[in-house]
Amino acid sequence: MSATATAAAVFGSSPATRSPGHLPTRKPGNPIFHGNCFASSSSSRSSSLLGRAFFITNRSIHGSTTRRSSLSNTGIRPFSPVMEWQDCTVKMEMDVPISVAYKCYSDRESIPRWMPFISSVKILEDKPDLSRWSLKYKAFGQDIEYSWLARNMQPTPNQKIHWRSLEGLPNRGAVRFYPKGPSSCLVELTVSYEVPQLLVPVASALQPFLESLLRRGLERFAVFAKSN
Repeated sequence: MSATATAAAVFGSSPATRSPGHLPTRKPGNPIFHGNCFASSSSSRSSSLLGRAFFITNRSIHGSTTRRSSLSNTGIRPFSPVMEWQDCTVKMEMDVPISVAYKCYSDRESIPRWMPFISSVKILEDKPDLSRWSLKYKAFGQDIEYSWLARNMQPTPNQKIHWRSLEGLPNRGAVRFYPKGPSSCLVELTVSYEVPQLLVPVASALQPFLESLLRRGLERFAVFAKSN
C-alpha cells in the first residue's frame, strides 16, 4: 500500500482535495527536503535534474505563500500547476492460498510489519473504511516523511482491495489476487502517485526506486502471510 507527508510502494485525490498543509517542508541544513531521494542511482544526470526540479518546486511553493494569501483575500483563485499521475506495478507468486493472502492484506494495521516505507496505519474507530497512514524512509541521505488519510473502497473478496487518499500525499492503488492452485496465488500491487508538472521530464527516475521498495514489500508479505 499529518504535516509529515510512502513512495515506494510503497499506497485518488484531485488537486482540489489536496491539502497545502501536507506539502514537503524545508528543514535546517536540508533546503531540498527530499532532493533526489527518488532518483535512480544508475543515472547521475537524472539524479541531478531531479534534485534541481525539487529545489525549483520547493522555492516556487514557499516563495508564493504571501502572494497566494493576498490573492485569496481578493477572491482571485491562484494558479495551480497541472499534475499528472504515474503508476507503479509489481507482482509476485506466493505459496499460500488466495484466501489467506487476501485476509492478511486486508489487515491494514499490520502493513507496517512488512512494507519497508510504511511506519504506521491507524484505522478510524468511528469510520473503519478510513485510515491514517504515515510514511518514513531514509534514502540517498534524506529523511522522507509523508502522511495521508485514505479510504478503502468496496472490496471484492479474494480478488481485489483498492483505496484512494482523501488528503495529504496524493495516491491511490489496488491489490489484486489471482489463484494459481489450491495452495498458491499471484498478488499484484499497483500504486499511483501524483507527479508535479515540473518533474515530468525526470519523472521516470521515480519508478525504479518505488518498484524496488514495493517488490521488497511483497517479498516480506509472502513470508508474513505464510506464517499466518
